[in-house]
Amino acid sequence: MKVAIVGASGAVGQEFLKVLEERNFPLDELVLFGSARSAGNKYTFKGKELVVKELCHNDDFKDIDIALTSAGGGTSKDFAETITKHGAIMIDNSSAFRMDDDVPLVVPEVNAEDCKNIPRNIIANPNCTTIQMVVALKALENISHIKRVHVSTYQSASGAGAMGMAELEQQVKEFAANKDLTVEKFAHQLLFNVIPHIDVFTDNGYTKEEMKMYNETKKIMHSDIEVSATTVRVPVMRAHSESVWAETERPVSPEEYRAECEKTKGITVIDTPTEKQYPMPFNLAGEDDVFVGRIRKDLSNPNGITFWCVSDQIKKGAALNAVQIAEYMIEQKLV
Repeated sequence: MKVAIVGASGAVGQEFLKVLEERNFPLDELVLFGSARSAGNKYTFKGKELVVKELCHNDDFKDIDIALTSAGGGTSKDFAETITKHGAIMIDNSSAFRMDDDVPLVVPEVNAEDCKNIPRNIIANPNCTTIQMVVALKALENISHIKRVHVSTYQSASGAGAMGMAELEQQVKEFAANKDLTVEKFAHQLLFNVIPHIDVFTDNGYTKEEMKMYNETKKIMHSDIEVSATTVRVPVMRAHSESVWAETERPVSPEEYRAECEKTKGITVIDTPTEKQYPMPFNLAGEDDVFVGRIRKDLSNPNGITFWCVSDQIKKGAALNAVQIAEYMIEQKLV
């Protein structure tokens, strides 16, 4: 089993290295690729030093079985044919192919079987906010069909990659030194602020990030579910939070949903508010699961239920989800 990481020097690429080692992924050889700027960088995997190769249009992927790619949508589109032409399966973390009809969009806890039909040898990893939400929604869908969802997200600096985290850290240091704050990666100062603006605005007033949650949820869940989202950047270093209101076909009690979450793979329930126990990004960065709490009835809708969920954007929201797809492919002998 020969595996490649494309975009090895980025935040998700680095997380790929950690996740593959943590899970003792069954590979015989790991090859790292990056841009001309990243080529030559060295990283350690299972005690062995690996050197990043420059990603080029050549036959470097001839013997690769699985390519985990996280180098941006433009690079993914440009190199998809190069990566897949010899039979490698490309599990892509960008938005390049997510809504293509002939590319499955997969969250293993929800729709792993979609991996069985990959005509282009490409599987898309969904947007981070969508991933954690649909894991939590799948447990609710198991009880009663979900008609609509309203969600507000509280997205950490990590959603903007290594540069986003670096800018927040830099702003903290600059504030402490009484200096002007650097604002480059985000639309406004993030420190001591929340920014209701992630990605570019579309003609309907929603951002592309918000429309991703609308479109991707339908595709992953194979559902007519309607989603209305407001996505917000918050001054948290890592792990996203979401406040979710869901309307089901029949009333679902908090006890029913809590019990379903507790038996659902990939979900951990933290829900004892009287003891101040609920999911928070500060405690949960670096964890694998989607953490659900604050489960309660929606006071405005008899068929409504509301909850709060937290998940690590770089881990479950990106690298771990892709690696879980690869594990499923191996387990099902699809690669």
